[in-house]
Amino acid sequence: MIAANIQKINQEIGKEPRLIAVSKTKPIEALLEAYQGNQRIFGENKVQEMLGKYELLPKDIEWHLIGHLQSNKIKYIAPFVAMIHSVDSFKLLAAIDKEGAKCQRIIPCLLQVFIATEETKFGLNQSELYEVLDQLKLNPLPHVKICGLMGMASNTEDPAQIRAEFKSLKVLFTEVKSSYFKAQDSFKEISMGMSHDYQIAVEEGATLIRVGSLIFGTR
Repeated sequence: MIAANIQKINQEIGKEPRLIAVSKTKPIEALLEAYQGNQRIFGENKVQEMLGKYELLPKDIEWHLIGHLQSNKIKYIAPFVAMIHSVDSFKLLAAIDKEGAKCQRIIPCLLQVFIATEETKFGLNQSELYEVLDQLKLNPLPHVKICGLMGMASNTEDPAQIRAEFKSLKVLFTEVKSSYFKAQDSFKEISMGMSHDYQIAVEEGATLIRVGSLIFGTR
């Protein structure tokens, strides 16, 4: 069932974007079933849970941290995390850089942008985003690589609002790319879209979609 769900979504979205199977709270058996269905990218919200699963599962899995990250937890995932989607301050980036240096690796990160109307979502507003990028220009962090932006749309039934929010992230991505990362091919990711709105995200230019319940079923 899980493998069939993955296949169905992949057929629908085509080669691009890439599918992240959001496996938070799911048991190892469910992840193995997804793995056997050729899924190799998994997204977790919590560091401890990701670490436990990393230790038990095949090592060719790409682990993406998509939940809010506390500085004191970075050290646990720094040696292996494939990408951190939820960077929302320069301070956090600097802490990731420090742990990356200890592991002698460059950690790919996305800057999380606040595009929704709900106050509960994390993320940088537009001026804060540019502030972080300007700080990076003045203080380059050699052990982090900014690979793009991440955003979460409002939890609404209105597809027009969701589309407008995704569109705004794509516009921002294009502006940031041309102003700060023109010469860098690695700045290419737009992580947006979840189980209920990933089709709209794909139409609006997502390169990574984060799908959980449509793959694993609801909790």
